[in-house]
Amino acid sequence: MKDLDPKSTFDSFVVGPANRLASAAAKRAAESPGTAYNPLFIYSASGLGKSHILMAVAHHAKQSNHDARVLYQTLEGFLQALEAALEAGERDAFRDSYREVDVLLIDDVQFLAGQPQAQEILLATLDALTAAESQIVLASDRPPAEIDGLDARLVSRFSGGLIVDISPPELETRTAIILRKVQERGQSLEAGVAEAIARFPYRNIRELGGALNKVIATQELEERRLAPEDIPDLIGDTVGVRPEASALDDDDVFGALVEAVAMEVEAREPPWRRRITEVIEAAERDGFVTDRIGALLQQNDEPDGWGPKLDAFGEDISRLREIDRELDRLGNPWPDAAAALLRDPDRLAEAEAFLASVRERVRPFRRLVDGPTLDDLGDEVPVIAVRAAAQVVGAARPEYSPLYLWSRDTNAALGLLAAAGRSYVFEHPDARLAVTSLKEFADDFVRALGEGVAGAWRERWWTVDLLLVHGTQALSATERAQDEFFHLYEALKRRGSRVILAADRPPSEITSVDERLRSRFEGGLVLQVPGLDASVGAPSAPPMRISAESEEEAAEIEAGSSWASVTRTVAADHAAGPSTRARKEVAAGPAQASGAAEAWQPSREKVVWVWPSVADRLVEELD
Repeated sequence: MKDLDPKSTFDSFVVGPANRLASAAAKRAAESPGTAYNPLFIYSASGLGKSHILMAVAHHAKQSNHDARVLYQTLEGFLQALEAALEAGERDAFRDSYREVDVLLIDDVQFLAGQPQAQEILLATLDALTAAESQIVLASDRPPAEIDGLDARLVSRFSGGLIVDISPPELETRTAIILRKVQERGQSLEAGVAEAIARFPYRNIRELGGALNKVIATQELEERRLAPEDIPDLIGDTVGVRPEASALDDDDVFGALVEAVAMEVEAREPPWRRRITEVIEAAERDGFVTDRIGALLQQNDEPDGWGPKLDAFGEDISRLREIDRELDRLGNPWPDAAAALLRDPDRLAEAEAFLASVRERVRPFRRLVDGPTLDDLGDEVPVIAVRAAAQVVGAARPEYSPLYLWSRDTNAALGLLAAAGRSYVFEHPDARLAVTSLKEFADDFVRALGEGVAGAWRERWWTVDLLLVHGTQALSATERAQDEFFHLYEALKRRGSRVILAADRPPSEITSVDERLRSRFEGGLVLQVPGLDASVGAPSAPPMRISAESEEEAAEIEAGSSWASVTRTVAADHAAGPSTRARKEVAAGPAQASGAAEAWQPSREKVVWVWPSVADRLVEELD
């Protein structure tokens, strides 16, 4: 356990609007572990008090219950302890030691990125502690959804509690922090000096502390007392910006108060002030933050452009309402994360980015067109391949992870891949199936990076129940996508999902591929499949024209729309005539409204139509 700073308590933590919710939730968690916000996830930029709050929870929990077992641990310490336990062969003992605490506090959770084994152990620990009604408090420099490579199950657990952020402190809180630090150090400042220091817009408390250190050091070394007017030149260059302007000078406070009272008594409030007040009151009744236009009321004279500013404020609130409705329609998977964003017009850009992430997260996968299942495939398809595919999609716990099908024929295994998917969906209609080519997967990842929704994109893929991938050999043409595909495979393996891959070569012949991926392909079941028709599963044959069952269907085929709307399959009974053996399969129509899943089918350039009997292939007898 990391040593606790005895000074990091709730009594020494200066509370202001930027951290009030985080402080209150943390204190509640310390006083009543496991009964309110569990887990409690606190995030903010560096230096804003996350570690202070975690240590304060530890101190307060021990004060409330001297017998409480409290563990405060940085993620770095957690990883070091895990590594030592694994080297000593004590993995289970390490896991159990974390399950025996009443309050678990973990700092710097963002370092879980790229640590799948640590994530697995932490996930099991959180589940065990939650079941035992123990309290979990975590801190990070970013929200869970923005931690790269974080297991979707961990994101779900964190979102199930309370996620709260800490913002940089405003002027009044900065002043209070300075006065508290001066008192703790047994120093003193001239009147107005603390306010002069606080007027600089520091990014975090550490910068503020550095500025105060310079002021105190100057007073001690130069043996003089600094006045407020000395502060800008002393610390302005260090901070890099000029101080924020005070809304009212001290000399103006009394005059402004007298003027405000006089206006109220005489009922002569200016129209601009009355209108701004009305907008503020209406917005606050609906729970919106009004700091932006509230600042206009701090001015004595009519502010320039106050009308357009009110209009812009109203437009931002309207847009936040639209985003809120859209999130409800989409079924927002992260409601706690949205709560604060949707009430602050100054965070509209963040709300727009959040909406984009939700759209990505709930975007449906393309679906398979109607066609044969594994039971419909004929005897020409190797029995071992059909049985292996059936075992992957049918067994409660598949033995093969993954099933890797390959053939030199680019059309091969697509029919088996699609038939396996249809069989699985038939038995599990509510399951999440994803079908894609490796190139499409890589291109989609690049798109998500460019749109800033990589975290949601990743979580979407990590919740798949059956993953079907063709063109797997294209891994050799990717770099970052290989790493993403590896983490996707590991995530699906942990949740017991099924994976079937198709390629034109065995894993050993895919060049420039991550050896971790190659070893996992070869660690499943690798089968070579003879040339298959992409829709039937019969031996491949040269392209040919298909006899139509009607003039309308023939016109449809001649128009080049056969793969857009109609596909044909052949039954196993070769004794019947071709018109009897042919079975029509109607695929999905054109892309539907926004949000509808797109149908997947093999490329029409790569499809071979097959008729089992050579005689039946002739459209007419030749002389």
